[in-house]
Formats: sequence, structure tokens, C-alpha cells
Amino acid sequence: MEESPSFFVEDGYVRAWEMEPADMTDHGDDELSSRTGSPDKEGRIPEERSLLHQSLAVRELIDTEVSYLHVLQLCASDIRSHLQQLPQGDLDVLFSNIDDIIKVNSKLLHDLQETAAREEEQVQLIGNLFLEFQEELEQVYKVYCASYEQALLLVEAYRMEPRLQREIQDTIEAVLPQAGSSGLSFLLVIPLQRITKYPLLLQKILENTLPDASAYPVLQRATSALQDVVTNINEYKRRKEVASKYTKVEHLSLRERLARINMHTLSKKTTRLGQLLKQEAGLVPKTEDKEFDDLEESFHWVSLCVTELKNNVAAYLDNLEAFLRFRPQEYDLDIPGGPVVQYCYLARDLQLQAFPEFKQRLEALVWQPLCSLAKALAGPQNLIKKRLDKLLDFERVEEKLLEVGSMTYEEEAARHMYEALNSLLVAELPQFKQLAVRWLGQILCTFVTLQRDLAKQVLQRAEGSLAQLPHHHISDPAFRKLVEDALGQTSHQLHAFQENFEKVLPPPTTQPLLPGAEHQVQALLSRYGPGKLYQVTSNISGSGTLDLTLPRGHVVALLQDKDTKGNSSRWLVDTGGHRGYVPAGKLELYHMVPREEELRGQARPHRDSQRQTPEPTLASVPSVPAVTQVVAVYPFVARSSHEVSLQAGQQVTVLEAQDKKGNPEWSLVEVNGQRGYVPSSFLARAPGPALWGWSLPS
Repeated sequence: MEESPSFFVEDGYVRAWEMEPADMTDHGDDELSSRTGSPDKEGRIPEERSLLHQSLAVRELIDTEVSYLHVLQLCASDIRSHLQQLPQGDLDVLFSNIDDIIKVNSKLLHDLQETAAREEEQVQLIGNLFLEFQEELEQVYKVYCASYEQALLLVEAYRMEPRLQREIQDTIEAVLPQAGSSGLSFLLVIPLQRITKYPLLLQKILENTLPDASAYPVLQRATSALQDVVTNINEYKRRKEVASKYTKVEHLSLRERLARINMHTLSKKTTRLGQLLKQEAGLVPKTEDKEFDDLEESFHWVSLCVTELKNNVAAYLDNLEAFLRFRPQEYDLDIPGGPVVQYCYLARDLQLQAFPEFKQRLEALVWQPLCSLAKALAGPQNLIKKRLDKLLDFERVEEKLLEVGSMTYEEEAARHMYEALNSLLVAELPQFKQLAVRWLGQILCTFVTLQRDLAKQVLQRAEGSLAQLPHHHISDPAFRKLVEDALGQTSHQLHAFQENFEKVLPPPTTQPLLPGAEHQVQALLSRYGPGKLYQVTSNISGSGTLDLTLPRGHVVALLQDKDTKGNSSRWLVDTGGHRGYVPAGKLELYHMVPREEELRGQARPHRDSQRQTPEPTLASVPSVPAVTQVVAVYPFVARSSHEVSLQAGQQVTVLEAQDKKGNPEWSLVEVNGQRGYVPSSFLARAPGPALWGWSLPS
């Protein structure tokens, strides 16, 4: 392998020194000085000496290419095969795309060697050859260079394990003794050194070519092209570093985010916010990039499709899981044999084999790739967000550059960062979008294929059971007619059952009024009318400022059937003393319940027309002027001798609707001959006539 003082690697980038021709001649200079004399008196090199220099430079190019390719082949075959103690992932990083490099350089060497047959045109052919291989060389070497830093990290990790490091070193020295103690580092840097050597070798040939020769402009273009290759490789590596820095999606807690805040980040974010506000206010122009905007929009639609499909597949899997839990064939349907037995057998077979297998394949072939695709989209999405931040920095720097004419090192770095990030997205976002669309299409095709396979499998398993059904011999049109007739007959039976059910359906129940609520209901009724009155069906606990807390059975008047935001699930009501919002689902239209006196008055004429018997008068309790019959809504346990216990549904006689101090929250009642106080809210007015509806046969 040739020594290369003309290039070096710094921070993973390939650099090249500008060298004098004498520094690049190696062993050829001695031979050259022995075969030629010194320059003439005017300092011009004779044509013969130029041709000899040129010939030696061409020979150096080809000879070093042979040696370089030999080392690469040793790395790819002998060394890589003897490092199997390393994980395959490590080997992929260390040797990267060395196979692709060998393939390209083998073709290049073959064509270089063929130019020797045409010695007069050899130099021009070499120039054309490098112009032809420019793109291929750039493609393979930029991939290798981009992974070089990661490979060096692995080398450093191996040095922390002396035993493993010794095994690697022994393997390399056995194949390439010239590697010395550098070991892996020596091998990894060889491709980087070679790609930087090409411009120097071509420059050496060019310097020994007469300016009026036909090969001179070709060699000029070839030298410039290979210099561009090195520049592009460095730029590609810089873009990859930017991408790896900003594509990491970190899930940080609030505390971790706050810990990262410092004066520098606050200053940057404040400056960006100010730049954005100035753009929105029209004080400074906004950079327009239609090419990138179109790319971003198309990529956004792809991301949206992936997210929507992922949500749909997740819902599909949830429904499939619920479907698999439902197993009607395991229940006794109390139906004699025949088709039901065949159905149970088929359903059991599908539940145990076909459907679980389908679910497993769906998760492996559709769900997991879809999750991987969604995860892969997160990196570019984060890059697009970062580009907006860097664009604001770039616009601020450009604005300052126009005003002042200079910028700091930090501002220049911010400018280059945006340019690198924007170039990376413009160059690679279309390719990534194309891959994502292709990936998404394959997932959809797989999903359709799985559905088709499931249908085919179910039909195959059902063939045996279908043959035993009573209607398997009927043609398709006749079977459809049979099903339509059966469904029509069943629908008629269901409609008749519904009509009979509605005839015996009990009327809607009315919640009993709370004790002492008649006056409040009469006030609401006289103010709003019966059509606006609603009754609370269950206890309401208000959580907001304008929300009401109401007990079950309370009557309210509807003011508005929606809140100020147009939400129809919250109604504005009036309780007779307060106004506020309550859930609409806990209200039902209030049905007026006639008082007992009214019911007796309505029933007396009907009874008098049948039997002329006087209506018995109700005896009142002597010590209490007004007695009310109510029902205990909730159970209550007495805590002192002044209280009395209640059971839910127990009839209670209210003696006084307040305590001795006039507090309406407690009522004096009589239960089973015992008197005592109970909470008024635990009591409700007994309903009027008994409800009617279903009854047991006598």
C-alpha cells in the first residue's frame, strides 16, 4: 500500500493537502532524475521529460489501484470472515458497503488497465474514464464515509475489552502485517484515503501534460470532477450528522425539559419568536420556497394516511379481539339438532384455529410493519420542524448581513446549518416519501391478501358443514328467495310482538316530589307553564361555578336547552330560587300527579253512579293538624332516641315537616307506631294510583 502524506482524516471528514509535484512522485523521482538531465537554462521542462513524468504518474495511478483493491479484498474475505466473534450488526457497521466499493473499483481498475493498449491516447482515456465513474464513486464512498464515525465508536468500545481487542489485532496482523498496532483503524481509513488520492494523482498527470495537448482539457475536467466528489462526500457527511442530531425523537418529562432551559436557549427562542412576529406583522419579508412547500405538503399527506390507517387497524384488531371473546356456540341454545349442531361445530373450529391464526398473521404482517413505518416517519417530521427554526435563524442573519455587511462565527454556523438541513430535505425527502408510499402500498396489499386468505379458509372449512344443511341443494336464486321469505315472516312476527308489548307496557313512571316541594312546583308552573317543567332523575353534583347541585326528584323549569358555547348536553334551568346548568341527560319532562283530594273528587261521581254509598272520611291525627303519607326513598339508621330508623320503600306518616326550631331539613314522622325525626331529603311523596302493566297469571 502506498504511503499517503497528501491526505488525512479530521473529524471523519476527508482532507487533502496541496502538494508540490516533487512530493507526489515517490520512487519515480529517482528513476526520473537518472534518465533525464536538469532543466535547460530558461527553466522549461523539455517535452520528453514531461512525457516521462506523465508515464510515471499513470503507472503510479494503476499500480496503487491494484494494491488498494487487493487490500479491500483481503478485508472483505479473510479478515471479515475471521471476525465472526463480533455481532453481525457490528460487522455491518465496520465494513459498511465495502462490497459495493470493491465492485466499482474492480471495474475502474479493469478499464484503467485496458488503456495501456492505446498508449498514445491513454491519458485522454483515463480522463474520460474518471468522468464516467464520477457518479458511481461518489455514491459508494459517501455511504462508507457517513458510517465511518460510528465504526470508530465501535473500535473505541473494543479497546475497553483487552481480550477481544487482542483477538481482533491478531486476526488483522495475520492477514495484513503492515497494519501494525493500528489494527482496525488502519483498515477503516483506507477507503477514505483512496478517494482523496484520486484528485491528486490526476493533478499530477495533468501537470505533466502539455497545455496544447488534446488530453489536457479532459484531464482538467476529470481532476475538477474528483475534487467535487470529495467535496460532495464531506457535504453529505455533514448533512447526515445534522439529520442524526435532529431526527432523534426524545420523550422528556416536564422536569427534564425545564432542566434543559438556560439563557442561551431562551435567547434563541426569543429571537425566533420575534422574527416570526415581525413576519406575521408584515415588517420583514418571509422566505418563500415553493419547491420545499410542495414536498412538505405531499409528505404531510403520506404521514396523515399512515396515521389514519394505523388507527383503523388498531380499531380493527380491538373489534377482532372482542369478536373472538364472543362464543355463542359454547352456550346451550336449547334447540334440537340439525343445522344448529353443524353451526356450533363450524363456529368452534373457526374460533379455535382460523380466526386466531388470522389475528396472529395480521399483527405480524400488517400491524408491526405499520408501526415501524409510523416510527420511521417521526424522524423526517422532526427535521421539518427543526427546519422552520433554522429558517428563522437564517432570515435573521440575512437581514443583519444586509444591514451591517458582516456576521459572527455563530451566525455563519447557523446560516450553514439551515442550508445543510434544507439541502438534505430537498434531496432526500422525495426519496423517503416514495419509499413510504411503496411501503404503505405493500401493507395494504398484505391486508387485502390476508382477508382473501381468511375468506378462502372459512369457505373450505365450511364445505363439509354446508353439505349437511337441509338447503344445500337449492340454487342460489332459490336460496336468496327462501332467505327473503324467512326474514319477511320473522319481521312480521317481531312487529306483531312489538304491538302486543306496547299494549301492556306500563305508562312512564313519575318521580315522587320531595316533601314540601308543592309550593315550589306551583310557583314554577304558574310562571313557566307545564311544558317547561322537568324533574331530576338522579342526584346531580355540580362541579363548575355555574353548575347546580340538585337531589333526585327536584322539579326545575327549562330556560335554555344549551349553554353559552352551544353545548346541548348542558341546560340552563331555574329551581325557583337559583339558576344554573345541569346535565340534560338527568332531566325528564315532569308529569303532573293529581292530589289525593282531586283523585277522590274525580272518582266519587263514577262510584256514585254505580253504588250510592257515601265516601268514608279519613280520620286525622288529633295532635297534628295536617298529616301526609310519604315513602322512604333511602334507608336511615337512628342515631339517638329522638330519631327513628327507616327502610327504603317503607310507608311513613309525616306529622310535622320541620323540627321544633322550624328547620325543614328534618321531619317528625311516625313509623310502625314509633315517632321520631328523619332527614326530609330521605322522604318522597307517595305515588297516586297504582301502576299497571305486566301481571302474573292467577
